[in-house]
Amino acid sequence: MFVWELDKAKAPKKKPFPVYLWRLSCFNHLESVIQIMRYILLLLSVVGFCFAMRQQAVGVTGQLMCGNKPAAGVRVKLWDEDDDPKQSVWLGIDPDDLLDEGYTDASGNFNLKGSERELTTIDPVFKVYHDCDDGLKPGQRKVKFRIPKSYISAGGIPKRIFNIGVLNLETIFAKEERDLI
Repeated sequence: MFVWELDKAKAPKKKPFPVYLWRLSCFNHLESVIQIMRYILLLLSVVGFCFAMRQQAVGVTGQLMCGNKPAAGVRVKLWDEDDDPKQSVWLGIDPDDLLDEGYTDASGNFNLKGSERELTTIDPVFKVYHDCDDGLKPGQRKVKFRIPKSYISAGGIPKRIFNIGVLNLETIFAKEERDLI
């Protein structure tokens, strides 16, 4: 026991750890923990936002006529038009999304389907670009029809297809426009 006490007496004394360094070390550790928590919160927010963006699908079918003849080769498009002012205020500007496009067949028939991921309910619009009963005017006549919300389904494939029926493109539709492109 005496030897041990002697060795202890010869050994250099340890300097105590400076308190200010200990506080600084704890502060740096706390900053690291806060930074990690911020990254975790950001990651959870992004994942939550992605899950909130639900996939919705819609479809439209029908036949286009020009008088008593089928309107063959007419360009048709299915859009999600985002023009609700309430959505614009809260979500910012959301551009319109093209869901599907195509041309009518030789009999004037068409079938369009599409889906989109969006936070709010999509606003599907069916558009027809044609030259029926148009004469020599520049561009094409553009007609659009809103598809009822009841035909929007959850998921990537529409469960119900909206049958717009037979449309005679000689009709002058309200709010008809011209597409000059």
